[in-house]
Amino acid sequence: MESWFIADKEYLADYYGQGFNAGALPPREDIELIAKRDVFSGLENATKHTRTKGPYHKTKHGFDILAGIDPRKVERASPFAKCLHESVQE
Repeated sequence: MESWFIADKEYLADYYGQGFNAGALPPREDIELIAKRDVFSGLENATKHTRTKGPYHKTKHGFDILAGIDPRKVERASPFAKCLHESVQE
């Protein structure tokens, strides 16, 4: 799930607001190839100085972020997500 977040850095920046550091996120476009530890480390580092929400926390932030990210961006960055989305729509 967190890999999908990396596909929509703009939403993450809006969600976390002041203090968010998008440059700390893994730069790869092919989000499925980013190691899980690098995704979590990137999210932690990108959010650690945010003022209103604080560092990324899976249960506090994950579902809100998942609901807000742009599915088109996720599909472009993840063939598996695109396949899942198409299967669910059938």
